[in-house]
Amino acid sequence: MDCNLELEKVIAVTKYREKKFYDFIKRAADFIASCIGLIVLSPVFLIVSILIGIDSKGPIIFGHDRVGMNGKKFKAYKFRSMVPNAKEVFDNFTQEQKHEFEKHFKLENDPRITKIGEFLRKTSLDELPQLFNIIKGEMSVVGPRPIIDREIAKYGDDFEKAFSVKSGLTGYWQANGRSNTTYEERVKMDIYYVDNRSIIFDIKIIFKTFISVIKKDGAI
Repeated sequence: MDCNLELEKVIAVTKYREKKFYDFIKRAADFIASCIGLIVLSPVFLIVSILIGIDSKGPIIFGHDRVGMNGKKFKAYKFRSMVPNAKEVFDNFTQEQKHEFEKHFKLENDPRITKIGEFLRKTSLDELPQLFNIIKGEMSVVGPRPIIDREIAKYGDDFEKAFSVKSGLTGYWQANGRSNTTYEERVKMDIYYVDNRSIIFDIKIIFKTFISVIKKDGAI
């Protein structure tokens, strides 16, 4: 019995040290990769900013209220992809549109999306400003998708586990179907990531995300 207890302690300590090492490496990699990304992609930031300004009036980058690690709220930065009066347009949705949005928290042929916004979303370029969130430590390169308050109920009892880690710029869901998946499948993917996260798994997700974006798999 004592031997079993000692073995359990050794296993627990080993897992704890592995987690601490993983968290340290991941945070360092997140910070370095985001800094390099901002420098390398600065011409893209400039071009996208100009195109958004030409396409419609309003802020170039905005902060959207999201729920992240341990339920903590933060402003997730994004390139604006909607018209300035997006709320007014949303209030005038048809019942069918509202039902679709409430079910999936996305809408095909969304009338709020600008012309340049449609391109930004299909290529995921609208997410690039979240590199600033990563540098601030609010997000990670890989992790569960940050959600809005109304989505918490969709996770049910899995919410605490799914958001025990930092939200990601990309994640297992984005790398596997994106908008082609149901919301229930997204939740399962977030849980699967939390249970199986590792440095190797993160690298695989990053590469698979690039492939999904290039092929426009599940883009909306």
